[in-house]
Amino acid sequence: MSATHVSSSAADFSAAQAVAAGTDFADLKVGAAGLFWNEFRPADGACRLWHWRNQQAHCLTPEGFSVRSRVYEYGGGSFCLGGDGLVFVNEADQQVYTQALDGSAPRALTQAADRRYGDVLWRDDRLLAVEELHAASVEHRLVSLEGEDREVLAEGADFYASPTLSDDGQRLAWIEWDRPAQPWTRTRLMCRERESLGGWGPTRCVAGDGDQDQSLQQPRFDGQGRLYCLCDRNGFWQPWAELDGQWQALPAKAADHAAAPWQLGASTWIALGPEAYLATWFEEGFGHLGLRTEGHQVQRYASDYTRFRSLAMDENYLYAIAASPISPPAVIAIERASQQIRVLAGGGLPLPAERVSRPQPIRYPSGDGQAHGFFYPAMRGQGAAPLVLFIHGGPTSACYPVLDARIQYWTQRGFAVADLNYRGSSGYGRAYRQALHLRWGEIDVEDACAAVAHLAGLGLIDPHKAFIRGGSAGGYTTLCALAFHDVFRAGASLYGVSDPLALGRATHKFEGDYLDWLIGNPEVDAERYRQRTPLLHADQIKAPVIFFQGELDAVVVPAQTRDMLTALKANGVEAQGHFYAGERHGFRKAENLAHALEEEWRFYCRVLGW
Repeated sequence: MSATHVSSSAADFSAAQAVAAGTDFADLKVGAAGLFWNEFRPADGACRLWHWRNQQAHCLTPEGFSVRSRVYEYGGGSFCLGGDGLVFVNEADQQVYTQALDGSAPRALTQAADRRYGDVLWRDDRLLAVEELHAASVEHRLVSLEGEDREVLAEGADFYASPTLSDDGQRLAWIEWDRPAQPWTRTRLMCRERESLGGWGPTRCVAGDGDQDQSLQQPRFDGQGRLYCLCDRNGFWQPWAELDGQWQALPAKAADHAAAPWQLGASTWIALGPEAYLATWFEEGFGHLGLRTEGHQVQRYASDYTRFRSLAMDENYLYAIAASPISPPAVIAIERASQQIRVLAGGGLPLPAERVSRPQPIRYPSGDGQAHGFFYPAMRGQGAAPLVLFIHGGPTSACYPVLDARIQYWTQRGFAVADLNYRGSSGYGRAYRQALHLRWGEIDVEDACAAVAHLAGLGLIDPHKAFIRGGSAGGYTTLCALAFHDVFRAGASLYGVSDPLALGRATHKFEGDYLDWLIGNPEVDAERYRQRTPLLHADQIKAPVIFFQGELDAVVVPAQTRDMLTALKANGVEAQGHFYAGERHGFRKAENLAHALEEEWRFYCRVLGW
């Protein structure tokens, strides 16, 4: 296949078009005034609130504002319904604003430059939120604010999430955890109750304080004030309820009903009664949506979609952010009686459906276990195709079998794509997720190399034309694979980790102990770090590498990437570096996203001699 042929045949789906298809949504909220959501568009990198009314979507966020929290750096829970309108976190200053629905300008509710807010909740003219204080150290609290009145509801733990109130306002619940735990390893469910004089009673732990490690998330109250949560005590994040003074597992699929809580504000289930709930769950990586009644019957909805987020509901409709193998993220409304689906926003196909490469689930042996992922066949060319292996970030995160225009960009150009959920990914239960403990840079790399062998054995790809690429933690796996194995022709690291020790010294509080869990104690396990640090083994990398890095990245600082790039060039390895001013950890500007995608493709073409 010649370079001319590749360029001309793929010109009708450009990198710019692939990036433009990356509109995404978050935080669906429904109330008496209608349905609201947060929408991100790559064109300007801003997040704006939209309101569905009169059968149309209307943007509410004025110019100069972007709705995004940066608590724990990854944010989430950046707006809620409140009073006569909305309450939201503004991205630029991380302060909370109120906004009426009459078109008036937002009004600042907080003015504390040293504080950030997230997971916001409004009740009875008061704001409840996770507060992040940046002073001599970074501290987190759960607070309640009303004008100048500030009440600390919980402090002393290292992290807080998911403040929620019962309908009558008499019970407050939240999730908290302490270092060195992560929110997907060990957390506690806490509760306070109103006293007769109106104040809050003592804090008590109602779940997660025993000897067994368990992760709890998304606490919920039903209409009668009963408390629920998702808990992985039995191996998966499943619904549990506090009934008759005892915690009981509710009838549920033996499957994860949530992803790892990297961000605040997740809503993957809604408690409705002692055994009734709306939920989404994963089976072999595919998402399902169902409404369980107290008679143990499960009514499934929207079976054509394969991932659901941000669930909400009212008397007549179920709402979700949903995506499928041929549909990018969309805001959908499902009529409960007829099950008819209406797309309210998003979901537009960037390509004709017949040209979309569909995900095929793969499960394959690797090392002492097995790994999962999705294979996307090349849509051009004949015979065994070159392969681009996608490694997701996190690393305790996941990829999903939904339309990703970046993947389609490659398949339209004659490349097959494998999107891996290597051991350590979420969505396959606690044991699978915990498999990465102390083995990062080992089993994730093992799974990446085994995927090439597996797909080649099926005759689906050319193993001599395999490429590996990943962002953040995925970049680390990429560099380790290139340093310690001779499997890939070239690789791409997007703001990837090349020096875990340097990352540990510079990273933020939320991930301050993450590397100890992934690799070990830097002092006690110094040799393990040395063995798994790509920068120290740059002389073993022979394959070409291309780097993409944001200059404002506070997670993987630019110096890491520059050091790796310098080391490779000094060893005579073909290496390129692209640095973007104004970008942080994960690119947001459309022109930079498109430039990186196209430059990566051109790099691989040169390696292949196209």
